[in-house]
Amino acid sequence: MKTSAVGIELIKKYEGLKLQAYVCPGGVLTVGYGHTKNVKENMILTPQDAEELLIKDLEYFEEKLIDVVKVKINQNQFDALISLIYNIGEGAFNESSLLKFINDNKFDLAARQFPRWIYSNGKILTGLVNRRKAEREIFEYE
Repeated sequence: MKTSAVGIELIKKYEGLKLQAYVCPGGVLTVGYGHTKNVKENMILTPQDAEELLIKDLEYFEEKLIDVVKVKINQNQFDALISLIYNIGEGAFNESSLLKFINDNKFDLAARQFPRWIYSNGKILTGLVNRRKAEREIFEYE
């Protein structure tokens, strides 16, 4: 399964495009559309570089998601989960109750877990509240 245009636009909307490296609210050096691997201070990208990094990051997270989701999910659920795992990382996702509920075929309970992921360094971030709401709506849409 691959991330659809809906999932890609969701990630782009909430990550935003930053062509120069910056420290995100979580304290991580970031560039492009939320890319964090091998980012250096003062790193500058072109828009094309940012798109290429996004595609590589999506391929990575798609593989990680496919590895841990053991039940059939639809495209909307996949897109919502890609956005979530892209933001929180596969380690946090793999340990989450949300994943456990999905693998137990308890999708209603899984959907209720999205609002738990609204904190960065112990503080609620409005951007994360809005992102989780959007992810949950996509996850629940059939």
